[in-house]
Amino acid sequence: MKRFFTLFLLIGSTFVGYSQDFNPPQGVAEFKTMSSGILDTERSYSIYLPKSYSTDTERKYPVLYLLHGLYGSNKDWVERGHVKDVANRLINAEEAVEMIIVMPDAGTDWYGYFNMDGWAYEDYFFEELIPHIEKTYRTIPDKKHRAIAGLSMGGGGSVVYAQKHPDMFSSVYAMSAWLGIEPGGGIQNADEKGKELNRTVLENHAVKFVAGADEETQAELKDIRWFIDCGDDDFLLPINLDFYGAMQKAEIPSELRVRDGGHDWEYWHSALYRALPFVSNGFLR
Repeated sequence: MKRFFTLFLLIGSTFVGYSQDFNPPQGVAEFKTMSSGILDTERSYSIYLPKSYSTDTERKYPVLYLLHGLYGSNKDWVERGHVKDVANRLINAEEAVEMIIVMPDAGTDWYGYFNMDGWAYEDYFFEELIPHIEKTYRTIPDKKHRAIAGLSMGGGGSVVYAQKHPDMFSSVYAMSAWLGIEPGGGIQNADEKGKELNRTVLENHAVKFVAGADEETQAELKDIRWFIDCGDDDFLLPINLDFYGAMQKAEIPSELRVRDGGHDWEYWHSALYRALPFVSNGFLR
């Protein structure tokens, strides 16, 4: 009986070790809120914290700001894009570095990443959200360790934010990006908020910004790593190609991928497998 009990303990300890080896720590996604004086409301955001965040309490991390699309919210990348699973898989495979991923809410009350009449979202993003993240979490608060990406409306937001604040971001990864409209374009039969969104996208036309950039601005844009990713069946493909063409004409290095797919979550989920390694390379540069 004693020999049987000893054997049982040995087998049990073997399985405990096996479990520990094959169940390593994983990153987590959390839903948070913060107060905004600029917007005069509570704003939600989602945040992914990498696997060592809770154990290596002295370590600081680079940050990716990941923006959702029109009619979305901060929960989209977690619940529909499965960002936690993708990040954990890539980090465990050492294809991406451990990073914090912040997913703000530019929906719910209004929709748009630019300053609108009664909704100064761009001011909130730079004057309140980023300082809040860098005060609350262990980030490396400099350009080299800060990147931005997004889909559709958020893809356009990520590009324009980097164009207007080139000292803030090392890399931009734009997916199916809404990069501008012409007069009369945009959301049709829009209510007042939709009209404001159309106006701000027209005023923040990313292609025209590049085309009109002077040498100093071009030099600033060349200090950012750019990646444009759009499906061959996406209705926004033409303006993404226009943007890439303008970047080429201005001799601003950028990467373009046109893959099989449309304007949907299957495409954007797959894009994460390229986006996280791309921004990681920027953090390591």
